[in-house]
Parts: sequence; C-alpha cells; structure tokens
Amino acid sequence: MILIGNGNIVTRDKTRPFIENGAVVIDGKLIKETGDTKTLREKYRGAEFIDAKNRLVMPGLINTHSHYYSTFARGMVLDEKPATTFGEILYGLWWRLDEKLTLEDVYYSCISPMIDQIRSGVTSVIDHHASPMAAIGSLSKIADAAKLFGIRVNLCYETSDRDGEQIAWAGIKENVEFAKHCREQNDDMLTSLFGLHAQMTVGEKTLNDCLEAAGGMGFHVHAAEGIEDVVDAISKYEMRAVERLYNFGVLSKKSIAVHCIHITEEEMDMLKESGTAVVHNPQSNMGNAVGASPVLSMMKKGILTGLGTDGYTADMLESYKTAAILHKHVSGIPSAAWTEPPEMLFDNNKKIMERLIKGKVGTLAKDHYADIIIVDYKAPTPLNEETVNSHLLFGVSGRHVDTTIINGKIIMKDRVLLNIDEEGLLAKSRERAKKLWERI
Repeated sequence: MILIGNGNIVTRDKTRPFIENGAVVIDGKLIKETGDTKTLREKYRGAEFIDAKNRLVMPGLINTHSHYYSTFARGMVLDEKPATTFGEILYGLWWRLDEKLTLEDVYYSCISPMIDQIRSGVTSVIDHHASPMAAIGSLSKIADAAKLFGIRVNLCYETSDRDGEQIAWAGIKENVEFAKHCREQNDDMLTSLFGLHAQMTVGEKTLNDCLEAAGGMGFHVHAAEGIEDVVDAISKYEMRAVERLYNFGVLSKKSIAVHCIHITEEEMDMLKESGTAVVHNPQSNMGNAVGASPVLSMMKKGILTGLGTDGYTADMLESYKTAAILHKHVSGIPSAAWTEPPEMLFDNNKKIMERLIKGKVGTLAKDHYADIIIVDYKAPTPLNEETVNSHLLFGVSGRHVDTTIINGKIIMKDRVLLNIDEEGLLAKSRERAKKLWERI
C-alpha cells in the first residue's frame, strides 16, 4: 500500500474536487481513499509514504489520439519541395515514412514518445498506427513497448487502400487478431479499436469488409482533417466525409472521429446522434495548416469532444494551452475558450477512455485506477478548486511532473524512470531511425 500525502490534491471528483494538505491511498492498482493527510496517515500506518511536499497531486493525463510511429520523422530532412497542401504532406512525408517501417522500427519508434509521455504525466494513450509493409504483428510491438514502460494503451491499425488490396487485408487482419488478443488478456492496460485511415483512402469494398470484420467494434478514424477528404467524398460518393462515415455505420458511441475540421452543421448532428467522440488536435492542425476544428460549436451541441496530440508532442498540457489560445484567436473573442479546453482534457478524455475499458480513470476517487502524477508547482497566487485550471494553463507544463504512477506502480520518481535503461533504449532508437532514413 502507498500513501501520497502533504499534497494539494486535485481529484477531478465533483464531490470533493480539491483537498488542501491532502492524501491519496493506493491499494494495488486502485485508489482506496482520499482525504486529509493527518487522518489517513494515522489510519494507514503501514503504508509506504510519499511526501508530496505541498505540490500538486493530480490524475494522470490522457491522450485520446496519437501516432507513436511519427516520432521517427523528427529531424528528418527530405528531398521533397516544401508542401503547399495537406495532401502533399501525406504523400511527401507520412506515406513515405510509414511504408519503410519494419516491425523492429515500430517497437523502437515508441521508445522516445513513451519516455516523454511518462515525463509529462501522460498515463493513458489511444494510438493510431500505420506500417503497411509490416502490418501483421505491428500492434503487438507497440503493446510490448507499452508493457515495458507500464503505460495504459488502446491501439489500432489504420486500414487503407492506398497500398493495394493485399495490404488492406493485412490491416483488417491485424485489427481483428489484435482485438482478439486484447479480449483474451482481459486487461484494461491493453485495449483496441478498429483503425481506418480516412474515408478518402478506404473504398467501398474495403469499408464494407472492415465493417463486417469489426463485428461491432468501434472505429478510430481521421475525419475531414484536410479539405481533400471532403473533395474526395463529394466527387466519388456525392456526400461529405463525415456523412459517408455516418451512412456506412462507422460512427457510433464506440467510435472516435479525429479532427472533424471541414464539417457542416448537419454532420455535427450526425456525430451527436451517433454518439461518436471527436478528438481535437490543435497543434497538428495548425502545423499542417488544415484549419481549426469547430469544437466549441460541437461541444455546444453536446458532442463528446476530447483532446489529443496527433503525435505532434507528448505533452498534453501543451495541447491544452494551444487549444485555449487557438479558439480565442479564431473567434476573435478574448473571453472565448475558457471552459472548453479544460473540459476536453480533464473531463471528456476520461469519458472517452472509459468507453474503451471496464474500469475508471482520470479521477482520484475510490476504486479508480491509481494513475497519479505529482507536479512540482508552487502557486504564486491562491490555489483552489476555482483557480486550478488557470494555474495549469499559465503556470504548468509537462516538465513540472516529478512523479508518475500508473496502475498503482511508480514508473517515475524524482524525474527518473525506474527500471528502464533510458540511454540504451534511446541509442537503439536513434540507430533504427538512421537506417530508416537511409531507406527513404
């Protein structure tokens, strides 16, 4: 048993959202109790004590859309002319990269981002993977890395027609076989969705094959990220991108539609009616110059809207800050987007994750998974339940995370990852990346 005490406890539990000089008791992989430090130390005298030293104690952060493999693009210089459209980015960078990945590359591409996630307090990740020439077994490689680091993950393979029918079938098979493996494991540390790249790279036959193979599974799909997706849907099917996914039955309460930038009011209603979760990735959208998703409007409609990084960063607090300023800028209203970004990150991300697992995450409360971070932040102004989100927005980044606990296990303490050969793993990652770059 572990007792974290002497902390400013940000529980995200509406019954008691903030506990000054509070404590959290961990029993195995679950939280047993929260309360004031003195009372709980007397009650659990035999527990291992972690002194939070008046720092913030919070639920681990959740990333609802990422791409581990994209890390191997970091620092890469290509011979392509500078991209002027999103389509040119896909063809010139990402599809050149993913088709060169081997299974070992897939594993080592996870090393750096998983280290960075732990260092920035991210404890649960929903990832979307592609390695078309090494599709079979690729999700197991990511799962192996996640097990090594102790991160809670949900994985899928992005099925696509862009490399031909045989590879599309390999993507379908990888999703099905990995989902079977997850069911057999019956462990909330490892779950799955059925991956699709986007409607523009999945034709009629493959989409039907995916729906049949999924057998009721939820889908994880990019939707209307670039205008190209919409143009493709209208030109081929006389409907828009989200509309096509809706009409085919891809959208449901089990599914995640990522980005949703170029969508209409009618398509928002389809997302709402289907119960599909939307994930916003503001830094990626800005970096790719694809536009700003109308997430404020979607949230007003009651669409469950979460926050991800799209592989752009590992730090969810960066995404939080960017979402806040992006939508102020787009709306031209400085008072806009005060409540929506924290709702996305701290409320909706846990709701999305809890749709995919049996247990509960994202709250420091009894019987929730013990995914907990200690944040080395000393507030210069009053810190309480009304002000904490502002402190996180303006004063805290992932670099402030001191301790990361996932599923009741201490993964990082005093900024040091425990039982991990960080330098050795990163050296192998750099070696694999160098060889990959030479093949592109």
